[in-house]
Amino acid sequence: MRLSRYFLPTIKENPSEAQIVSHRLMLRAGMIRQEAAGIYSWLPLGFRVLKKIEQIVREEQDRAGAIEVLMPTIQPADLWRTSGRYDDYGKEMLRIVDRHERDMLYGPTNEEMITEIFRTSVKSYKDLPLNLYHIQWKFRDEVRPRFGVMRGREFLMKDAYSFDLDATSARASYNRMFVAYLRTYARMGLKAIPMRADTGPIGGDLSHEFIILADTGESEVYCDAAWLDADVLKQEIDFKSDLQPLVDEWLSKYAATSEMHDAAKCPVAPDRLRKARGIEVGHIFYFGTKYSKPMGATVAGANGEPVTVEMGSYGIGVSRLAGAIIEASHDEAGIVWPDAVAPFDVALVNLRTGDAKCDAACEDLYARLAKAGKDTLYADTTDSAGAKFATMDLIGLPWQLVVGPRGIANGKVELKRRRTGERVEMSLDEAMNRLTAKAG
Repeated sequence: MRLSRYFLPTIKENPSEAQIVSHRLMLRAGMIRQEAAGIYSWLPLGFRVLKKIEQIVREEQDRAGAIEVLMPTIQPADLWRTSGRYDDYGKEMLRIVDRHERDMLYGPTNEEMITEIFRTSVKSYKDLPLNLYHIQWKFRDEVRPRFGVMRGREFLMKDAYSFDLDATSARASYNRMFVAYLRTYARMGLKAIPMRADTGPIGGDLSHEFIILADTGESEVYCDAAWLDADVLKQEIDFKSDLQPLVDEWLSKYAATSEMHDAAKCPVAPDRLRKARGIEVGHIFYFGTKYSKPMGATVAGANGEPVTVEMGSYGIGVSRLAGAIIEASHDEAGIVWPDAVAPFDVALVNLRTGDAKCDAACEDLYARLAKAGKDTLYADTTDSAGAKFATMDLIGLPWQLVVGPRGIANGKVELKRRRTGERVEMSLDEAMNRLTAKAG
């Protein structure tokens, strides 16, 4: 993509309404634009990040055996009356009356709708286990929406729902999602730590929230230092196997929110206990028959008798993750994207647009990078070198490939790694080899 043809409305100064780092940087980098309190348009750069996050989430859900569907944003109120949650949910639910005087709502979550889909479609225990998920916009009318996409009213969420014949099978489904979540965050370059959580309005008796550590986190957490060294992706996972030993191994490492932490009973030695700030990026629940029983979601068991199915739900805030990643990965100059979720792989910076040799070298590199499958943002504008560097640092692409007249005269370009700030001068071919190597 040529920057001269791209829509990237960056801002030099920090917006006064932005209170936290991610909100400031997302506005300054031209990722989002506020349309109303807690409601944002996703501009091209932000939308690319959103799709990268969404795809990683999708791949790990599919790998774990979940099946994707798409449910609507607007739901009939009668579904929620059947489950008993319509009056209990509170003012966060946006209630709507359509032109036919039917009560509707903008879905804050989808337990009721997915249970109704299951109830009318699945009749036999032979069709279980089943896990259905979708990635869809939600709306919760927060009384004080703030912190940009971290606590907005409209947000993109992946929610999955498992259906099983008994509690043992339901726990196996829970474990598959537990492992899939750890893999999802690790692939995004995040260190997510599962912590036992309150089930809240979702209900149920088994729940974990996944917390990433960030200096600007919203809550205080404690964990064993072993979590900081854990490599979730080091082993291949067979999701058809019994994952309980693996889940137990991970949960044996101490981790707790400040509400759950008891210093007097903490099993971790003081020199290994880490105190930090954390941001919740996902939540999983097993709630048994909380929804299936009142909504009549049953299947015929092996003996032909009806069995009320056991359920769980599993949420990841996809749009929230965009902000959370920035909170965990930024510096004074701007965003520092992990490679897997960066909107582009490489910033190709032409220091003197209009110079024949610089233009020719950039066109050659731009074509070669495209052929190698690298998404490249080519800074081909006539802005000053300082302005181009500031913009590229602000938007935080993993690599900056810098082409200037002095270097090109010697057959050299400069390659900068955004995360470390390391700058190395090398030939065009050496730069290409570095950028296209599997290990970056």
